[in-house]
Amino acid sequence: MGFSIGISPNIRKSPFFDACVADGVAGFSVYNHMFIPTNFGDPDAEYDRLINTVAMWDVGAQRQVEVSGPDAAALVQYLCTRDLSRAVVGQGYYVPICRHDGVLINDPVLLKVADDRFWLSIADSDIGLWASAIAAERGWDAQVEEPDVSPLAVQGPRAEDVVAQLIGEWVRDLRYFGFRETTLDDIPLLVARSGWSKQGGFELYLRDSRYGDELWQRVKQAGAALGIGPGAPNDIERIESGLLSYGADGRLQVNPVNPFEVGLGKFVDLGSDIDFVGKSALQNVQSAGIKRRICGYFVAGDPPQANQQALPVFRGDEQVGLISEVTYSPRLQKGIALGFVSTEIENDSGGLSITPDDGARSVVPAALPFI
Repeated sequence: MGFSIGISPNIRKSPFFDACVADGVAGFSVYNHMFIPTNFGDPDAEYDRLINTVAMWDVGAQRQVEVSGPDAAALVQYLCTRDLSRAVVGQGYYVPICRHDGVLINDPVLLKVADDRFWLSIADSDIGLWASAIAAERGWDAQVEEPDVSPLAVQGPRAEDVVAQLIGEWVRDLRYFGFRETTLDDIPLLVARSGWSKQGGFELYLRDSRYGDELWQRVKQAGAALGIGPGAPNDIERIESGLLSYGADGRLQVNPVNPFEVGLGKFVDLGSDIDFVGKSALQNVQSAGIKRRICGYFVAGDPPQANQQALPVFRGDEQVGLISEVTYSPRLQKGIALGFVSTEIENDSGGLSITPDDGARSVVPAALPFI
């Protein structure tokens, strides 16, 4: 049965929307109240470009929450579980954000644009509202707003060659999560070595939405000789690489998680003097220990259908885990999944099963990343 998703004023388009339509986008999802492409009709080719050459993605829905003003640094530090006292301009930092009870509510990359201006490059949730409320409650002089900034990702082993040709050879010297503000002729950008894949790449943060179509065409032209093509953040590669997806693997409203359960404990600085939202709750979690942990799963049988909702993992009649997303890995030539398992169950343990729509099958916990 076919269905459609409506184009309405309450779901916004990215600056690259029209270019994606012209290049044959075949599906959208909704992320941060915006349309985000999910595929361009040829999943095998899109995966191959990401793994072997270069791909370009409209990730304009990866919104920025800008925090600025005299108390911006204090607000950002209070929001984030990571000690940011040594943060420097031009470098990004992976920063879990938790609720007061220690539940993870986002896992953005923080970009320190200036000493008094920061961007939180967020996953799918309304962190701008959270930051505004915290600032007001604390009485801090900090402005929270969404700037006109929309990332376009260039990902894959040849991404550096494309971006160097387009922007300049200096991009090869950027360290991971490093960034620099620049222009491409009249197009204002912030160029960062980052992106939601383990294949290497860059994100071109467009700082004026009027240039969306022009930037798309310039990237497309620069990568033409290398076979660049459009795609979207790739679920197969992200599971192979063990990349956390806030929203898919854990969300406040469904399957709430804490940073320790999802392997982000190294970004929770409980031993420092800094204070942050959820610190006391996370100290209690650390003392008590977690009851489940994030893991991979090998999935037996024929290539599984991609599940659209979480699948419980059973040992007999007892639920001992959860699979958040399952797929078939072309590189491993077997079904794999990402999810959670009881800390009492070790990797390679047998006797576990799931029952997706296409029939029951056994699963085996595995270490991450798969590749």
